[in-house]
Amino acid sequence: MLEINVETAENYTLCRPSGEIDAYTVGAFREALTRLAVDANRLVIDLSDVAFMDSAGLGALIGGIRKAREAEGAVAVACDRPSLTRLLHTTGFDRIVPVTESVEEAVEALDQQTEGEAEAE
Repeated sequence: MLEINVETAENYTLCRPSGEIDAYTVGAFREALTRLAVDANRLVIDLSDVAFMDSAGLGALIGGIRKAREAEGAVAVACDRPSLTRLLHTTGFDRIVPVTESVEEAVEALDQQTEGEAEAE
């Protein structure tokens, strides 16, 4: 079972899935990320309450990030679960988007992304 909570903070949107992201639940996760990619230009995805994620979940996560970037959004991932963090590092996911241990650190990573984009313009 998967539950997805979305909270809007002052300068970012937080997507916090809870449960397992696998072939059975990935559809709901993919739909939520697709919606958020369009609606939120600063998105933090907190995977700390995700007990398990398989390749389908990882694919949905990458797809959501791609859509957010196509919409000129910034994305960071927070995760304090060693098993998931290891998966994200092993697959090279952390080379395409910042992966931090806390939501606060992820927000800081968003700030750095948007500062870098402003300097590039």
